[in-house]
Amino acid sequence: MLIALVYDLRKDYLAMGFGEEETAEFDSDATISSIAQAIEGLGHQVERAGNIYDLSKRLSSGLKKNQLPRKPWDLVFNISEGLSGRNRESQVPALLEAYGIPYTFSDPLTLSLSLDKEMAKKVVRAAGVPTPDSFVVESVKDLKKIPLQEYPLFVKPLSEGTGKGITPSSVVKNPKALKAQCKRLLDGYGQPVLVETFMPGREFTVGIIGTGDGARVVGALELQLLKGAEPGVYSYLNKELCEERVRYVLVKNKKILKELSVLALKAYRALGCRDAGRLDFRQDGAGHASFLEANPLAGLHPTHSDLPILCRQAGMPYPELIDAIIQSAAKRLPENKRAVS
Repeated sequence: MLIALVYDLRKDYLAMGFGEEETAEFDSDATISSIAQAIEGLGHQVERAGNIYDLSKRLSSGLKKNQLPRKPWDLVFNISEGLSGRNRESQVPALLEAYGIPYTFSDPLTLSLSLDKEMAKKVVRAAGVPTPDSFVVESVKDLKKIPLQEYPLFVKPLSEGTGKGITPSSVVKNPKALKAQCKRLLDGYGQPVLVETFMPGREFTVGIIGTGDGARVVGALELQLLKGAEPGVYSYLNKELCEERVRYVLVKNKKILKELSVLALKAYRALGCRDAGRLDFRQDGAGHASFLEANPLAGLHPTHSDLPILCRQAGMPYPELIDAIIQSAAKRLPENKRAVS
């Protein structure tokens, strides 16, 4: 197949004047090169199509009056995170759907739903997956009606990834600290804040490959903070400096792995995730796992991102992971294209 890569290159946005944290979810040259090499190693052709601005120019240039748009690629391998708004991850998929071009990973609905952490929690809770009690704060005044009265609580931006906004101070132990953290995040991120019951136990991330009934758990990692890490939380800085601050340990305990796998697959399917993704869980004081959030557009740096780290430890090399994503997406191709995938 001829496969286009669509991505947000971090250095491009830094050159535009955006900050380090604003661009934290965007990719490096190393990530794009690794994906391209893996795809080419599988026998496909790769074209680097760039970000949404490059993509929209390319697609609109081929439009002709009173004709359906030409499809320049068989498949788009999309890892574009988008720049702003809670629907940012859905922007490229929505554009590709307008042009009828198949792509990897989840559709616009799932990407928007999952990025809004409270909406995602409502969906997985309805599917029978436990998740901490929570409340959305849109202004400091909302704290007067917060139903969560038992501390500690956990405070984070409603629609961010990569640990943005999360520090050790995100765990609040009294109303004064809660108000201070909510004000910091409301002012700093310009979006609502999610307040949750804090889960004091071990933290895990679960990797899944496939779509629908064909989805399967590859494995689960426990995230263990090392000496020198910010304590207690998988924070923005801990993630950025994970090689120095975090130990990723493959879960081998059968009871824990079974619980995580059942819950993760329920949540993954309820949210409509496709091809691959990660789901984060944390245990309560009794050792029971609760859903925190879903990552339907997981990072794919071969050595820095959680999903490739998990897959490697579980015995799935990086090229095999990329192939599994393509094979899952290829099932949505027209019949005459599936044979060459």
